[in-house]
Amino acid sequence: MRLGRSLGVLCAVVALAGGGCGGDEHARPDLLFVSTRDGDYAIFEMNADGSAQHRLTERGGDDVSSTARLFFQIEPAWSPDASRIAFVSRRSGSFDVYAMNEDGKGTTRLTSTKGVDHHPTWSPKGDRIAFARDGDIWVMQADGSGERRISGIEGDESEPSWSPDGAWIAYVRRTPGQVATEIWLMRPDGSGRRQITRRGGQSIMPAWSPDSSRVVFASKGDEVYALYTVGVDGRDIRTVVPTASDNFEPSWSPDGSRIAYQEGGAIFTIELGGGNVERLTDQANNDSSPAWNPQPPAGDE
Repeated sequence: MRLGRSLGVLCAVVALAGGGCGGDEHARPDLLFVSTRDGDYAIFEMNADGSAQHRLTERGGDDVSSTARLFFQIEPAWSPDASRIAFVSRRSGSFDVYAMNEDGKGTTRLTSTKGVDHHPTWSPKGDRIAFARDGDIWVMQADGSGERRISGIEGDESEPSWSPDGAWIAYVRRTPGQVATEIWLMRPDGSGRRQITRRGGQSIMPAWSPDSSRVVFASKGDEVYALYTVGVDGRDIRTVVPTASDNFEPSWSPDGSRIAYQEGGAIFTIELGGGNVERLTDQANNDSSPAWNPQPPAGDE
């Protein structure tokens, strides 16, 4: 049974750490992220420059002395209009998909199984959510009704990411009998499946450019996970940022100019083209899973 990729990164790459929040000012916010700075896995928000870091999810009885009792509020995903946030939590015993208002209130449970549900992603209209469950990809209505598996019978498939134009869902696929994982695309009904990376290693965590023309992903070569982008036709693979450390969980800004990512327990952004890298959070806080607000700031539209 597999846990969500974000949880695996949090547990395997960086250790739990405590710390304080970065300011009391309320964020717009530009970015969501996950942090264990309070001892539990919680969802925070912040501005694009790292200011106004503010916790959204309530502690809700988490017992930070027992890993088994932690809610694990992880993998936040914005609705297209930024009014709702889907996320994964173990607050009811199993890993299920939940949704809350953008201010952290009004939480509702969307899935309820004994399996491991993770990595929710919204359709562009906000009426459906795709997610992964135990090696398959499912789609449901935004209220949790009408679950339907869309992945293939063979292969281990996970980490769906719905394109902003609604045409494709990018996902990670491992062919039976192989160790390598690659990035694939399929239509939202499960048709038109095709492979767009052929790196032969571990390619994971796909996310879309705002114009739906490219996919950014993390891929491990000989030593570390680095970030790359690739066209929807599988061509023109480009590196995003030179790195000596593992880079994970990329998220594209709504204007297409920057990519946020996690490295060593901190959230960074890089300007595409210019290459300017900015660290937004403290590595001691064990931060991960940046998710960029799909709505541009006022005045940028």
